[in-house]
Amino acid sequence: MAATNGDVIVAPDDNDTGDQDSSLGDETASSTASLRSSILDYRHENGRTYHRFKDGKYNLPNDERENERLDLQHHLFLRTFDNKLGLAPPNLPGSKVERVLDVGTGTGIWAIDFADDHPEAECPCQFGVSDRRYYEEWNYSAPFTYIHSRMMNMSIQNWEDYLRKIFDNLTPGGYVELQDGDAVMESDDGTLTKEHALSKWCNLLREASDKLGRPCIPTKELRNIMDKVGFTNIVETRFKWPSNCWPKDKKYKELGAWNNENTRLVLESVTFAPLTRGLDWTIEEVNVLLAGVRKELNDPNIHAYWPMYASCLLTSFLHANVSLVAQFMEGNQKFEEGYASNTVPAEFYDCANNFDPGS
Repeated sequence: MAATNGDVIVAPDDNDTGDQDSSLGDETASSTASLRSSILDYRHENGRTYHRFKDGKYNLPNDERENERLDLQHHLFLRTFDNKLGLAPPNLPGSKVERVLDVGTGTGIWAIDFADDHPEAECPCQFGVSDRRYYEEWNYSAPFTYIHSRMMNMSIQNWEDYLRKIFDNLTPGGYVELQDGDAVMESDDGTLTKEHALSKWCNLLREASDKLGRPCIPTKELRNIMDKVGFTNIVETRFKWPSNCWPKDKKYKELGAWNNENTRLVLESVTFAPLTRGLDWTIEEVNVLLAGVRKELNDPNIHAYWPMYASCLLTSFLHANVSLVAQFMEGNQKFEEGYASNTVPAEFYDCANNFDPGS
C-alpha cells in the first residue's frame, strides 16, 4: 500500500508580499524571530568543523551551528507530523515498544523525546553517520522493536546494504521508519524551471554526492530496495516542504517558514564540501552560485518545494498483530487525507494504542 500525499497540489498565496514573518501570524512569527536571534550569535565564525572519519565522506559539519540547525529541523518534522515523532505505531502512547535504535541521530533530540514519551522503552545506544559502527557490521546483543532513520540521503553508500542491516537487527514484526527527502526541488505550476539557480544548485549537489560515493537517490527507488531486502506491508507517505511562505494553506505556509530557515542555515555547509571536494569548485565559484540560490529561495513567486518522504516497514507478519497492522495501514491513509485538509483524524493515533509486536 502506498500513500501519495505528495501528489496534493499546494495552492500559492496570491496576497503574499514576500515578508516571511508577517504572513504567518503572531505565534509562528515570534517563534521564527526567536530562533533567528539565537542563531545569529554564530555568524562571527568564518570556518566550520567537519567529521574526520572516513576522509570526510560525511559532508555536513558537526559544530554548534549545525547542532542548532538539526534541532530546528527536528521541530520542522514535529510540525509536519502534528507534533508526533513519527508515523509508525511504536511512536504512539501505550505502544509497549521495547528496544529502540535511532540512526543518524544528530544531536540526539529525537531519541530524548522518544524516551520521554515511552519510559518503558530501552534505548541502549544511538549513533550518527560519523560513527564507525554505521559503516561496519552491526553487532548488538539483542534485536530492536523499532529503528528510526532520518535524513540519511547523501550519507548512505549502499542503500540495500543499509536496509539489510536494519532488517537483520529488527525483531520479527518489528518496525523501521525512514524519514528522508529528495535532493531536487520541484514545483507544481512550472514557476521553478531548470534555468533557475535553485534547480542548478540541486543538480550540482546530486552530481557531487555521486562522485563522493554518497549518492542522493530518488526516494521513489527505495520501494524496490525494501521489497528486495524482505520488508513487508510497506506504507509510504509523501509530503512537501515549501521553500518559503508562498502557500496559501496555513499549515504549508508555516512549514515553508520553518523550512526556509532550516535551508538558510544549512545552505553553505551542505554546498561547500561537496562542490569543492567532488567537483573541484573554488570557494568564490560556490559563493556566486549561492547568491542566486538565496535570492530565489526567498522569492514567493517561485512555488518550489522539496519532495519529502516517510515510510513504515514491517520485517514480517511473524508474531505480529495482523489486525493492528491492518488498522494502522487504514489509519495512515486517514492521516494522508487529514494532512491535506490540515486535520489528522484521531483514529490514526488510536490505531496503535495497544501495539505489541510480540502479541
